[in-house]
Amino acid sequence: MSKTSSLPFTVDKTENFYDRLGDYVGDVFYDMLPEQGYELRDEQIYMAFQLEQAFKNKRAIFAEAGVGTGKTFVYLLYAICYARHQRKPAIISCADETLIEQLVKKGGDIEKLEEALGLSIDVRLAKAREQYVCVRKLDALANRTDDENVLAVHDQIPDFVFDQGASMKAFERYGDRKEYPWVSNQTWEKIAWDPLQQCSTCEWRHRSGQTLNREYYRHATDLIICSHDFYMEHVWTKESRKREGQMPLLPEASCVVFDEGHLLEFAAQKGLTYRFHADTLTKVLTGYMSQDVREETLYLIEDILTLHEDWFGLLSEKSTIVEGSSRKEVTLTDNLLRMAYTLNEKVQQVLEQLVFDSELFTIDPYHIRIIEEYLEFFSYGLSILLKDDEGIYWLEEAGTDTTLVIMPRLVEDVLKKEVFSQNIPFIFSSATLSQGGDFSHLAGSLGIESYDSFSVSSPFDYERQMAIYGNVDKEDKWSRIRKQLQENEGRSLLLFSSKQEMDLFRSWADKQDWSFRMLYEGDREISETVRKFQLDTSSVLCSYHLWEGLDVPGNALTQVIIASLPFPPHDPVFQAKRKHAANPIESVDKPYMLLRLRQGVGRLIRSSNDKGTIHIWLKPEETNSYQQAIEKVLPVEIKW
Repeated sequence: MSKTSSLPFTVDKTENFYDRLGDYVGDVFYDMLPEQGYELRDEQIYMAFQLEQAFKNKRAIFAEAGVGTGKTFVYLLYAICYARHQRKPAIISCADETLIEQLVKKGGDIEKLEEALGLSIDVRLAKAREQYVCVRKLDALANRTDDENVLAVHDQIPDFVFDQGASMKAFERYGDRKEYPWVSNQTWEKIAWDPLQQCSTCEWRHRSGQTLNREYYRHATDLIICSHDFYMEHVWTKESRKREGQMPLLPEASCVVFDEGHLLEFAAQKGLTYRFHADTLTKVLTGYMSQDVREETLYLIEDILTLHEDWFGLLSEKSTIVEGSSRKEVTLTDNLLRMAYTLNEKVQQVLEQLVFDSELFTIDPYHIRIIEEYLEFFSYGLSILLKDDEGIYWLEEAGTDTTLVIMPRLVEDVLKKEVFSQNIPFIFSSATLSQGGDFSHLAGSLGIESYDSFSVSSPFDYERQMAIYGNVDKEDKWSRIRKQLQENEGRSLLLFSSKQEMDLFRSWADKQDWSFRMLYEGDREISETVRKFQLDTSSVLCSYHLWEGLDVPGNALTQVIIASLPFPPHDPVFQAKRKHAANPIESVDKPYMLLRLRQGVGRLIRSSNDKGTIHIWLKPEETNSYQQAIEKVLPVEIKW
């Protein structure tokens, strides 16, 4: 048995695994970690006992533990031991790529655990498809651009990718976003995988970075780390991939840990999202028309193509831009609904014709399957749109490309059936899972009926380590924030509620003189940007995503400035939530803002030695409405 697959303790035939596991974990936290310089924490011991029961009884558990409790060490230790006991990897699902990086980076939690306990942990990353370069897009762009950043990526693609005669033994993993840190987010979108790519018919399919990385992580023995989005994509595509003769995105797991598990519901909605690009149906049906099909079918397809084009034209006409969002809100008029109903009926007729055509053996079976799958996908998405209150929908436009996006409003029934019906432990870990100690709202939104839960507070002395100031935005806010940054000599995280707000600040800041470096999310790969912020201890990091997941202890971060209260955007997703709430402000806007605010405040104190200041900016009208609620959720008294 290899070192990575053996338990770090012995279990003989007369002993119970969970008893021995409990003994080992006790030794780790009471003796082994303190001997390596780690502090003995009562909160950590309590969490370990609670998790032991969840693993033993294969339960779902909400483990709410404050910053500094060492919760990551606890769930990693149990997940690794349980994976080795069950001979199946544990899946650690994180909110985003930043959180994944905190686990696996050099000096991160996994490496620390390995060094402290003498373990060799087999951990592999399963990243979302958007995190890999698309050679098809890259190769086409490289042939017509002078962009040195794009050409540098193209130069780094291994030779075997372009050599059709290369042996599979020469194949190596490549294409991860992190391998090209110099590329901005805007440029990356031009060369990365996107939902419009038809991977099943792509000539690069078996040589693509995501395919080779997928083959690698499937063989993990201890841990597979992925994002919530990727885990949900696995859940929703598992059965369809099996029908197509493909393996599911993730192997069977012994257990699943959801780090920042309160964000799982939105990931589930995204995973069940249907995206209809304006040109895709046209391409699919035009390909069908080029086959040996009957005249009756050709007339039907022509009707669909004409109706589809008119329908998308009307969708664009009836959509409006949403401030602070890339989504355009669509008003579904009676005419749009009638057209959608007719379109769906005609697509169903084509599906019936496909059955007849397949029996004539005049069309290649593979092409029939591709056409059939897309039409079924298209029809099911339309059915959600046509049902009252079941769908959330919006339009996305990029240049001449238009995409209709349809998302289910509620996902608890599907999650209950497809995820939480499995008889395995599910661990939810975060500092912000409950609403005043009540976990029922989160459990209900995820379809979890039976669960265990607990809360432990942070061991940090916030009164000594942190000061919080409330600032009212009366005039010249950017100049006053500039003064706060200068007085702190940089060393700050500046959090914005949206990219648009950050861009407004940046357009102003670019005209100012700064005595320290200003770093902006999106200019480079995110982990590279964070690394520069940590190394340049006088810099300022401006971000709209890093409300959670950022872990920068020490002098590099001694001030957090929250540029505005982080309310949810007025995009279709949150508008749907507001529409179905009796009191949208109390049920949707305020809880979201307070949770986000707690997460942002939590970026400052990451160790018992950290000290610093937090500034929260409010509009004058927000002071009366939210001051009392804000004061209740902060760890220390706010000074106005």
